[in-house]
Amino acid sequence: MAAGGTTTKPPPSSIIRCLGVRKAFGSHQVLNGVDCDLPEGQISVIMGPSGAGKSVLLRHFVGLLVPDAGDVVVDGRHVPGLREHELVELRRNMGMLFQDGALFSSMSLYDNLAFPLRQHTRKSDLEIDEIVMGRLAEVGLAGTEKKMPNELSGEMRKRAGFARALVLEPKILLFDEPESGLDPSRTALLCKLIREIQRRYRSTVVVTSHDTKAGFAVADHVVVLNRGRVVEQGSREQVRESNREFTRQFILGAVERPPFES
Repeated sequence: MAAGGTTTKPPPSSIIRCLGVRKAFGSHQVLNGVDCDLPEGQISVIMGPSGAGKSVLLRHFVGLLVPDAGDVVVDGRHVPGLREHELVELRRNMGMLFQDGALFSSMSLYDNLAFPLRQHTRKSDLEIDEIVMGRLAEVGLAGTEKKMPNELSGEMRKRAGFARALVLEPKILLFDEPESGLDPSRTALLCKLIREIQRRYRSTVVVTSHDTKAGFAVADHVVVLNRGRVVEQGSREQVRESNREFTRQFILGAVERPPFES
């Protein structure tokens, strides 16, 4: 009970935890002991310059990569120790949008969205149709179900990838630099859509971004990553007001990017 008789809201529990996560590719150390906690039911943005390790870290959450050391705990499960069938079950509750949308080029938008429903559920064709058309409408793509991916703009492919990530109503949504390749106005629209969908489904969302303006526009919680380490983490307001030199320089856009990508 806070002063004045008002009830304080308890902090949200962590749904994703990284404990000393290290990952190298050959002699290149990408993650160098990452420790972070991402709260359930919020939008967390992992920020940092290119080469900081953001995308590599994101792939550890779904078991696409296994850490050389440390642990990744997602919804109470220790991901590095999961067997293949357990990883499949974990991924059913997670939707991931890669930078290019990762659509099947030989399938229409309708079939792209229907694919996970046909693979992982026993829903009827009528139920699948209702879900697919509903998700396309939610992301502003109503009437595009017959189009092929190569007929879409980059932004539309991202929206289509977003819609496909939603069809199984996952508990966790992961977005790998969704603003990549978009102009500022399109980025703002996509950020607005991410917030609307997160609020509607009350899901946990994790976004990686090197764009601080877009990141702060969508974030509840922020993790700042640099050279494979967490520099800072906390609420959007806490990180925005940070006195740490790297954080302030990164927010101001004064951090030079290394010559490799994350």
